[in-house]
Amino acid sequence: MCHDAIKCDPADMAADDCEVLATALKWMDEGKRVVMAVVMATWGSAPRSIGSYMAVDAEGTFAGSVSGGCVESAVISEARELEPGEAPRQLAFGVEDETAWQVGLPCGGNIRVAVFNPERDLLDRAVRSQASRQPTALVLDLATGAQALVGDDGVSGSLALDETRLVAAQMHLGQGTCGVVADEIFVRSHEAPWTLIIGGAVHISQILAGMARQAGFAVTVVDPRRAFADEVRFPGTTLICGEPDEVLADITMDRRTAVVSLTHVPRLDDAALRAALGSDAFYIGALGSTRTHAKRCQRLEDLGPALKRMAAPVGFDIGARTPAEIAVSILAELIAARRGKPLRIRG
Repeated sequence: MCHDAIKCDPADMAADDCEVLATALKWMDEGKRVVMAVVMATWGSAPRSIGSYMAVDAEGTFAGSVSGGCVESAVISEARELEPGEAPRQLAFGVEDETAWQVGLPCGGNIRVAVFNPERDLLDRAVRSQASRQPTALVLDLATGAQALVGDDGVSGSLALDETRLVAAQMHLGQGTCGVVADEIFVRSHEAPWTLIIGGAVHISQILAGMARQAGFAVTVVDPRRAFADEVRFPGTTLICGEPDEVLADITMDRRTAVVSLTHVPRLDDAALRAALGSDAFYIGALGSTRTHAKRCQRLEDLGPALKRMAAPVGFDIGARTPAEIAVSILAELIAARRGKPLRIRG
């Protein structure tokens, strides 16, 4: 059975995947009928990558997106018409260059979308697995709508997978890819969200937390100082009042995690950085001048070569002065690291 493996762009999708799936599950638990849409293929220019989700309820309220314009309207209409138990509807949109901007395909292109009825138990498992940073892969039978969720702990769902389909699903799961297999099934892998842990509930953190969420990061702010760790100052952000070393010991810092320490208090910054430098975090940064960083390296000299992983002074050098500008410089370097772009050479 041949299949086309297409790399999902987690930097695009993880921005709202968790929220879309969680919202769909919430709606279903409230007794609402929910239909899901997923991008199966794109050609040319498309603002949403393969695997992007959209959830639609019976009233036409939606979360997420599959494009950037009136393609959403057509997909919502199809979703509202889809009957319970009906097989997935496969929609294709081809757009000429001169009208592409109207449907969110800025330079012309095509997208292929599947609209299907989600299985509530699989949705719940996918959401819980993402929360625990465990990858899963959804397998959708394009002919029947039956589904299976494949994870390290096995397979569940209404779709029985033969060996060939199971191997294909496991391949996508292991590689973080999406793909249509022999025009029969669509496999959509789910990975943990990109996560930013910020040490220090300071002014820069307030701005950075909001911007980072918009850029697709799940954000957690850690600070033991109760006057700083005030939920009013960080709406919509996970805020933990506790010592950095104790808090970070209980948080998984994997290859989709970034850590930025902004307290400017040596004891707190050092504790956060020690924990981060001993992890698989893809980006580690610390606030402070070159002189401050030199002193920091002296205090942490026992970590040896691991210190070279640290971005300090944190952020791209754009001449930033204000808290907002510093936050922009940090986020820019975070995005570059997430996209695999080369960063500064550390001394």
